[in-house]
Amino acid sequence: MNTATVSTARHYPCEKCPLRVFPYLQPHQKEEIKFLSGFKTGELVADAGTTVLVEGSNSAHLFTVLSGWGFRYKMLEDGRRQILNYVLPGDLVGLQGSLMKEMSHSFETLSPMILCVFQRDKLPTLFTAFPNLAYDVTWIASREEQMLDEILLSVGRRTALERAAYLLAFLFQRARSVGMVKNDKLTIPFRQAHVADTLGLSIVHTNKTLRKLASLGTLRWRDRGCEVIDEEMLLNVSKWNGMPATPRPYI
Repeated sequence: MNTATVSTARHYPCEKCPLRVFPYLQPHQKEEIKFLSGFKTGELVADAGTTVLVEGSNSAHLFTVLSGWGFRYKMLEDGRRQILNYVLPGDLVGLQGSLMKEMSHSFETLSPMILCVFQRDKLPTLFTAFPNLAYDVTWIASREEQMLDEILLSVGRRTALERAAYLLAFLFQRARSVGMVKNDKLTIPFRQAHVADTLGLSIVHTNKTLRKLASLGTLRWRDRGCEVIDEEMLLNVSKWNGMPATPRPYI
């Protein structure tokens, strides 16, 4: 059974947050760290395959990812799934449920994850007392919209090969920004079904597309998932210019 355990113990206090070592993530001011330390109520440790947030639910918490992989998704009544985006360290999860009072998508872990837990009812204090952090939250929400725009472009206009290449290049660059790429290689802990549900393709079409990308030397499948090995080729196939190098905020 896949489980999640919430602990009030702080193995990762805000002043020693492991995310602070990544230059891609903007540093916080001392008074902001003090506030975030009070905002944080604990940490959640979840096994792979755990549903942390459910569409239609009203969660009292929002989360920042400290480690691991997850994804946001929506389901149709007949069980068909659309994966909306993938979640990596530094990402904020549950903001929609905090502001709209109800989640319109679900969130599941792809790998074991550790998340910082924040109390939703303290969010107004962040907006009134820390305008810079409030801007950061707005920036994060806008960035999520931007990423969804790109995914919609893929589903609507890119070929199957371009869609798959874009997805892998996009995840590779996002993972590299938070130290998850080692020796220019990245293992993404998903299966072909996840790729199919992201790209809006059948599993058969997805398999053929990924085999073609593999024949170009861009990836190989391992027991633990998909190993991305040639970012440059993926960028060329997808006709995507890549992510900007501008540092981004996190909470």
